[in-house]
Amino acid sequence: MEFQHVNAKVFVDGKLPFDPSRFINVFHRWIQEQALPELLIDVADYCHVPDGPGVLLIAHEADYSMDNTDGRWGLRYNRKAPLAGSNDDRFRQALSAAAKACCLLEKEPGATGLKFSRTEFEVFVNDRALAPNTPEAFAAFQSELKPFLAKLLGHDAFKLQSPTDRRRRLGVLVATSRPITIDTI
Repeated sequence: MEFQHVNAKVFVDGKLPFDPSRFINVFHRWIQEQALPELLIDVADYCHVPDGPGVLLIAHEADYSMDNTDGRWGLRYNRKAPLAGSNDDRFRQALSAAAKACCLLEKEPGATGLKFSRTEFEVFVNDRALAPNTPEAFAAFQSELKPFLAKLLGHDAFKLQSPTDRRRRLGVLVATSRPITIDTI
């Protein structure tokens, strides 16, 4: 099964230490500087939506957001454009893009106290037509993601938790007992 539109969300470690609207100016500056590899286009403020997308940085190939889905703040990378290569290539690209944005945000002068989790993140597919949340699709997803994560993390001391609600997108919460080095992903 080919998994396109792979998303990764790296959670904020603890509580978000400031008002999320602060990301609006940061993301506008990133557009001016073209701080990320995608063609950065615009910023949208959804902070008024409870448990929603927060502040969205819109790009041509993907979107980045400081996302509060399920009441948990985190940096979400949402790949929109198809990506050539293997599923491993797509997993790596999504996690790498999310990790790079997390590293940039942690170094932002106005983001004092912001730290992203080194033990917990999500990987999911934002395409219900290509990857429905069925037991068969989950088995295929897990069979490809597990060896990829073991190679990426350098160990298999992690757990994958799938959503129990079948209306959710196909994906997993990854929890590792050994902290990862986010800037090396």
